[in-house]
Amino acid sequence: MTAYTATVTVRLKRGVLDPEAETTKRALERLGFDLDGLRSADRFELDLDAASEDDAAERADEMAERLLANPTIHDYTVEVTERE
Repeated sequence: MTAYTATVTVRLKRGVLDPEAETTKRALERLGFDLDGLRSADRFELDLDAASEDDAAERADEMAERLLANPTIHDYTVEVTERE
């Protein structure tokens, strides 16, 4: 088994209301920053042991599907790196 860190980034799908992002976007614009859009996201770092990088990614994907994200309103990505 090898030690991996799987990073799962969960964000609302485009078109789903994101009040936190809208508030932040307005505040940034008041500070003089020009934005076309902004979306908030949650990031989860999962430390796990797995037989391979693909196995770690598969397990993290299952965790995202079952608990970390609601596939109806969220998109998510999974990135896996080997821990030293």
